[in-house]
Amino acid sequence: MLTFALTVFTGFFAIMNPIANTPIFLGLVEGKSGEVKKRIARKSTLTAFLIVFSFILLGKSIFTLFGITIPAFKIAGGILIFYVGFEMLMSKKSSIHSTGRKVQDDSIAISPLAIPILAGPGTIVAAMNFTTDANFIHIGIVVAVFALMIFLTWLCFTYSELMLRKLGNNIILVIGKLMGLILAIIGTDMIIDGVKLAFKIT
Repeated sequence: MLTFALTVFTGFFAIMNPIANTPIFLGLVEGKSGEVKKRIARKSTLTAFLIVFSFILLGKSIFTLFGITIPAFKIAGGILIFYVGFEMLMSKKSSIHSTGRKVQDDSIAISPLAIPILAGPGTIVAAMNFTTDANFIHIGIVVAVFALMIFLTWLCFTYSELMLRKLGNNIILVIGKLMGLILAIIGTDMIIDGVKLAFKIT
């Protein structure tokens, strides 16, 4: 069980690295107050947990009910991730940035933070793979490990200002650019994987 837990943790960490996602969070909440940032961090991580938890329990049923395929999910998620990464890389003021209204803050927390950045196709598919034909104990381990990842992500998001002060704005800017490039690459890779799966290309 310990080996399984470590495997699940490694898989989730590689997909949703909290440290790597922090510059992305800072870029999306740029110019907002500390209280708003904390609210967005709380809502995005909680929403991501609920989304992945739902897919762990009802994933296959949800896909069947709405006629969703893994290739379509990967392509759509990849396009969204590429869009966010491209705007970060180009230093453009993203259209998903808030205009100061609460509804916009909530919108950022749900998309793109909760989905597809935290609870994206990779995270959902990984969670479903870990729980395929698993017993209740293993499913509980997957849920617990994912909850730990969400908690670590919330910590990084909540204390992102502290990280900014320690690292400096220029370093955060450079990291943000790199994360934008990485997000664009990840998005492109998801699109390619989706196309390959859709057309059964090896």
